[in-house]
Amino acid sequence: MAEDRDRPTTHHPGSTPEHGPGSTAASPPAQSTPAQSTPAARRRRPTAAGAAAARRRAARVLATAVSVVTTVVVLVLAVHIVFVAFEANTANDLVRWTGDRATDLAWQFKDVFQPRDHKVEVAVNHGLAAVVYLVAGRILVGLIRRLG
Repeated sequence: MAEDRDRPTTHHPGSTPEHGPGSTAASPPAQSTPAQSTPAARRRRPTAAGAAAARRRAARVLATAVSVVTTVVVLVLAVHIVFVAFEANTANDLVRWTGDRATDLAWQFKDVFQPRDHKVEVAVNHGLAAVVYLVAGRILVGLIRRLG
C-alpha cells in the first residue's frame, strides 16, 4: 500500500481521482450552471422592483397620453378662435370641422360671457374652455406622474 501512495496518480476523463479509470462508483452531482438550468428555474416571479418599474412605465405612458389629448383639445379650440377672429371661409371643410369640434369641446363654456361682438364672444368663451382644459390636463398629468 505504501507503494500506491508514492505512485503518481493520473486523472482520466470520466473518472474521479478517488476512483480509477473505469470505476463504477457514483460521482458527486455536478453543479448546474445557468445554461443548464431547467425552464422552471428560468421563469422568475416579478419582484417588487420589477413591479414598481412597470407601474412607473405605465404611469409615464398614461401621463403622456393625457398630455397629448389635452394639447390637441387646446389646439382645436385655439385654431377655431383664430378662424373666427380672421373670418375664415366657413364653406371650407377644415374650418367647418374645427368649428364643430370646438363647439363640442367648449360644452359649458359656450355662453359664459355674452358680449355683443361674436368674435369677442368666441375668443373669450372658447379661450376660457382652452385654459380650463390646459390647467386640468396639467394637474392630471402631475398627479399621474406623482402616483407612478
